[in-house]
Amino acid sequence: LPTLFLSLFLQAKMSRPVQARRLEGIDKNIWVEFVKLADTYSTVNLGQGFPDFPPPDFLKQAFVRALGREDHALHQYTRAFGHPPLVKILAQFFGKLLGRELDPMTDVMVTVGAYQALFCCFQAFVDEGDEVIVIEPFFDCYETMVKMAGGTPVFVPLRPKAPNDGKLMSSADWQLDPAELASKFNKRTKAIVLNSPNNPLGKVFSRGELQLIADLCVKHDVLCISDEVYEWLVYDGKEHVRIASLQGMWDRTVIIGSAGKTFSATGWKVGWAMGPNRLLQHLRTVHQNSVYHCATAAQEAVAQGFQREFALYGKPDSYFVQLPKELQQKRDWLVQSLDAVGMKPIVPEGTYFLVADISAFKSDVPDVPNSNEPYDSRFAKWMVKNKGLAAIPLSAFCCEAHKSNYNHLIRFCFAKEEATLKAANEILQKWKQEKNSP
Repeated sequence: LPTLFLSLFLQAKMSRPVQARRLEGIDKNIWVEFVKLADTYSTVNLGQGFPDFPPPDFLKQAFVRALGREDHALHQYTRAFGHPPLVKILAQFFGKLLGRELDPMTDVMVTVGAYQALFCCFQAFVDEGDEVIVIEPFFDCYETMVKMAGGTPVFVPLRPKAPNDGKLMSSADWQLDPAELASKFNKRTKAIVLNSPNNPLGKVFSRGELQLIADLCVKHDVLCISDEVYEWLVYDGKEHVRIASLQGMWDRTVIIGSAGKTFSATGWKVGWAMGPNRLLQHLRTVHQNSVYHCATAAQEAVAQGFQREFALYGKPDSYFVQLPKELQQKRDWLVQSLDAVGMKPIVPEGTYFLVADISAFKSDVPDVPNSNEPYDSRFAKWMVKNKGLAAIPLSAFCCEAHKSNYNHLIRFCFAKEEATLKAANEILQKWKQEKNSP
C-alpha cells in the first residue's frame, strides 16, 4: 500500500515547465547577489544606491503628522492613481518647470517607486516584435523589463573620449555618436529609454544631446521613457534639461520621478509617472491590474514635502538647493580618495554614483583565463571579501555582448555619511600601503 501511494504521488507531480517563457534568462539579479555579499563581508558599503543618512526633518515630521491624524483616513485607501494632495502639488510644481498646465487627475500617476513606473511603461507600450533603444551603460532593469514585455532591447553605447589636458575624465566625456544613434531607429522602434542624470555614470545630457534624441523621436514617431529620478542631484552648475520641454516631445514622453531620490527616503517607495493623458491612460490600466494602490501616509508626507519645496523653490533654504551642495562635497572627497590610491575616477556631473577605473589594481586580482565572469565582477567580489569595501561592477549595467568593454570599471555610491566615506578612505589608504610595501 505505501508503494502504491508513493507511485500515485510521483505521478501527480507536474513534469512540464511551470514558469512563463517571459521569465527565461532574466532570473539572475545583480542586486540580490551583491547585497548578500555586502551584508556578509563589508565593513563599508558603497555599493547599493541609497543614502545612509536620514531624510530631512520636515519630511519625517510630515510622516508623523500623517500617522497621528484623528480621522484615521490616512491609514486607509486613497485614490488608486495617486493621493489627491500629492498629484495636485506634483502637477503644480512640474507644470511650472515644464511651462505648461498639467491636469493632476490625468497627467500624473503615483507608483510604488520609480521602479513600478518603469514597469508600467514597458507593459503598457511594448508589444511582441517592438524594439526599444537603450543607451548603454544603463540601469539594469531596463533590459529585463523590455524582455518581460516581449520586446527587443537595442543598445547604443556612450563612447568615452579621454580628455587631452591630463585632467580626470568626466561623465561629460562619454557621448553618443549621432550617426550610430540614428542607425538604431527603424519602423520597429517603439521607444527609447533616456536616463539623465544617468545611473551609473552620472552623465547629465546636454540640451544639444537631448535635441538630437528628440529630433529622432519626432522623425520616427517614437516614444521616450525619460527616467529623471536624479533630477535634483546635478553638480558644478550643470543644468538638468527635461526632454519633455523640447518642441514636439511632451506628447510622446513619459517622465519618471522618485520621492526616494528627491527626499533621500528610498524605502518609502513613492514614485510617479507624468505625461499626456493619451499615454498615461495605458499606464493606469497596468497599475490598476497590478499593485492598484500605493501607501497613503507616505504619499501624504511627500505631498507636504513638495508643498514646502514649491514655496522655497530656488531659495537657499530649499532642500533641492542644499542636498546637491552637500553631495557635491561628498563626491569631491571620494574622487580625491580614489585618485590618491590609483583608482582613476570618472567625475560625475550628477546622481549618487561615481565610476572608477581599476586597471592599476590588476596585479591584486589577476585575470582568470577562459573565465566567463567579467573581470570587474570578480574584482568587486574579491574586494568586498578581502578588503571589506563593497562596490558594483560596471558590466552589470550593459548587455551581455558588451560586458568586456566595461570590465575595468566599478561603481561607487557617495551618498553616504562623512564617517562612512572616511572609513572607505582608510581601507583604500591601507590597501595602497600594502601594495607599495616590499
